[in-house]
Amino acid sequence: MKQTNYQLFDFLDFDPALNGEEVLWKACAPTKIIAEGTDVVLTVPFQKQLISNDITPDTSGERINTQLRLRAYGDNILRVAFGTNVAEMNDSVMLQVREGLEITPLRIQQNTDEWFVLDQKGSVRASLNRKAHSTDYWSNLLPAPQESLELTFFPEADKEIKISAFDQFFPARHDAFALALAEKSGKFNRTTVSFHIDPDEKFVGTGERFTKMDLSGHTFQLKNQDGQGINNRRTYKNIPFYLSSRMYGVFMHTSAYGKFSLGDHSTRSAQLLVEEPELDLFLLGGQTPEEILYNYRSLTGFPKMLPLWSFGTWMSRMTYFSEDEVNGICQRLRDEDYPCDVIHLDTGWFRTDWLCEWKFNPERFPDPKRFIGNLREKGFKVSLWQMPYIAKDAEQHDEAKANRYMCELKEAKQQGGSNFSALDYAGTIDFTYPKAVDWYKGLLKELLEMGVVCIKTDFGEDIHMEAEYHAMEPEKLNNLYALLYQKAVFEITKEMTGDGIVWARAGWAGCQRYPLHWGGDSACSWDGLAGSLKGGLHIGLSGFGFWSHDVPGFHGVPDFMNSMIPDDLYVRWTQFGVFSSHLRYHGTSKREPYEYPKISGIVRQWLKLRYALIPYILEQSEKTTQTGFPVLRALIFYHPEDKMCWHIDDQYYFGEDFLVAPVMNSENKRDIYLPEGLWINLFNGEKYTGQQWLNGFECPLDEMPVWVRENAEIPVYPYAVSNTDEIDLEKTIRLKFNKTYNGLSKTIIGKLTGFK
Repeated sequence: MKQTNYQLFDFLDFDPALNGEEVLWKACAPTKIIAEGTDVVLTVPFQKQLISNDITPDTSGERINTQLRLRAYGDNILRVAFGTNVAEMNDSVMLQVREGLEITPLRIQQNTDEWFVLDQKGSVRASLNRKAHSTDYWSNLLPAPQESLELTFFPEADKEIKISAFDQFFPARHDAFALALAEKSGKFNRTTVSFHIDPDEKFVGTGERFTKMDLSGHTFQLKNQDGQGINNRRTYKNIPFYLSSRMYGVFMHTSAYGKFSLGDHSTRSAQLLVEEPELDLFLLGGQTPEEILYNYRSLTGFPKMLPLWSFGTWMSRMTYFSEDEVNGICQRLRDEDYPCDVIHLDTGWFRTDWLCEWKFNPERFPDPKRFIGNLREKGFKVSLWQMPYIAKDAEQHDEAKANRYMCELKEAKQQGGSNFSALDYAGTIDFTYPKAVDWYKGLLKELLEMGVVCIKTDFGEDIHMEAEYHAMEPEKLNNLYALLYQKAVFEITKEMTGDGIVWARAGWAGCQRYPLHWGGDSACSWDGLAGSLKGGLHIGLSGFGFWSHDVPGFHGVPDFMNSMIPDDLYVRWTQFGVFSSHLRYHGTSKREPYEYPKISGIVRQWLKLRYALIPYILEQSEKTTQTGFPVLRALIFYHPEDKMCWHIDDQYYFGEDFLVAPVMNSENKRDIYLPEGLWINLFNGEKYTGQQWLNGFECPLDEMPVWVRENAEIPVYPYAVSNTDEIDLEKTIRLKFNKTYNGLSKTIIGKLTGFK
């Protein structure tokens, strides 16, 4: 459909032909308010509109009455549920409400001009304007405006989120609707609500966006897709949550397809659309982004802590094909002193490459348990790739189909996405069916019993849509699928190994409970590096705590499988990986550092620095599991009042104390913004005062622009190790960054890692 620049068509998805199949219903002023238990319920009538781009009422029929229910959780969360029947606010697998977060009873107070909803402390949590608008009569050329919903919410005292009641040109031409329903063929199927925004209001979050930091002026589809890269609109992780620079958050509690239009279709409104006749919102208060995200996690769950070994180096490529190949690579990593903890086997460990049957190829891996055990003795853990789709030729196909462990196709259709194999994936495992979940866990249990420590939960963004699932329509399951998939893998891995972990690509609200996630199939290019960081910043602003990326990018350009990777890109991406939650090399060609002899020595230094920093990473990770912080943090976490920081998407905090600015070009220089504070350069010890730009900052290839907060004390491990099994955390020391610090090379860590 061509863009019309009219909200009715471009955002609400009405057919511009206006053929009579679709009707708009617009909210009017509430007629009743009551207290019901702990909640307050408003009766909201809806007026049918004529089928026209000019929004005018159709008075030939009766209005319909709906309910809008309000519920408070503590002092800074307000739940708003709307629909034709919201007698109960439904829970879902997306929610995991923090223990101690209690419902706060609400009461009402009414007068002629305004209705109020108050909590136990007497704080106003919502207000409804009933006062007539002032006018100075001059003309009857145009009719008076229709009634609207003039409702203001207060997720916490004195912080208002106002319904955008009159976002219009003249009364019949709207750019946003306060609250509206769309009807198609006699059935309500879409709901929209709009909130008033300030002219300079900025937005972040909404998932793993590969775009600029401030999302204002954009409309986003909340529909998971195989991103097929990280430089486009598609994304593996849509999260129905956004955070405003006015310090509030909005979580749309649904798995249905939807949209956010953040000052785009109208610069006066943030508009939400969901493809169902109910709307369930959580409005979140907080004084800082961290507090708002803490409240979001208090509803949807906190990330779990990950095992020590996971913070070491992961080595992989697409793919290793045999025991002999893997053993040779691991031995060379040890012989050449590259610390490494995990060897990941991607698509090639099966009988046929990409044919996922959850069994090792018996010729190339004749004794998997022995193979895995031998690697473990050398300090290597084994991670395995698989997917949630069952191929027609897979050994498990007939069993899965007979028992309906996978979806039942209405028509034969190959699963889409980046399926490089061209195999016919005949069905998607149905995680809405408990027996299918148990069956799938059984497949993984055999592998985990052999000593495998992690399952890569690849794909899951796309499912077979022309299909039947046990407990949910595919349109509702598509986004939620990642959560059900990762939950199953996390649970069986935790049960069998004691360590809860996945390596996941797709995501939706709640997936942060089952870490960790990575950024998908990035290009091996500078723009691939930049896009990866953008995605990492936004997913960290969407409730996720642990996030990684493929070093040095996943696929070649222009030859997808075979293009050479430039040495400087390999080094710069390694540096980014060292200062990320987790560090994994992966991609379509050789990824081992010794394959890049001109820069292999630099890479070795950086991997040794990574292992020296593991005590710090562990410390920051523990805080991530208890707060609203991710490990990799946008600058606005600490400087929300600095407008500059709402636009910076190529720098970040690594935990509390490191300020990191990756170099993303071959010129070895970049512009850097130092925010407020006193900063010490990690490598040369130079001192800087913040709130200044360092334009054209030069940085040699073996260094990285990294600063540390003055007076920070960083826990580090001062001994050389080949893997984390050799780390004794009792021997951790603290490296002090005070006025006497004069460069990394002067410290025990500099001498350990070889930096000069």
